[in-house]
Amino acid sequence: MGFGVEIPFVNHLGFELKLFDAGFSELLYAPRAEHLNSFGVTHGGALMTLLDVTMAAAARSVQNDMGVVTIEMKTSFMQPARGKLTGKGHLMHRTATMAFTEGTIFDEEGRACAHATGTFKYVKRLPTGPKSANALNVTSGVISTD
Repeated sequence: MGFGVEIPFVNHLGFELKLFDAGFSELLYAPRAEHLNSFGVTHGGALMTLLDVTMAAAARSVQNDMGVVTIEMKTSFMQPARGKLTGKGHLMHRTATMAFTEGTIFDEEGRACAHATGTFKYVKRLPTGPKSANALNVTSGVISTD
């Protein structure tokens, strides 16, 4: 099962999408050594990324032809996250343009390590490639939107 779009940063971290249905999502994450902090546990930034992607997937699961962008996210870290992790997301409410979500990261023993709520805006996916209408064109150090 994939995300339906190419997400280079998510690929780099190695997230695996296991559930993407009816307002629910589940992602698996096996942090590598370079994803740990100086205490030897998963870095908070990696955990926040997992929560962000988990909640976004829950939001997109009810309308996967649309993308979502993060508007706001509040995260609580409850205990160190060690070993393989699971992120579970839930779409709590949505409007025509907004999604209100929550997500929790669990360790291998099923203990909650971090929790977040997030607000996402549904957006149309732009065509990809060099000739897309709103793609950034970077040539000779000049950025234009044509």
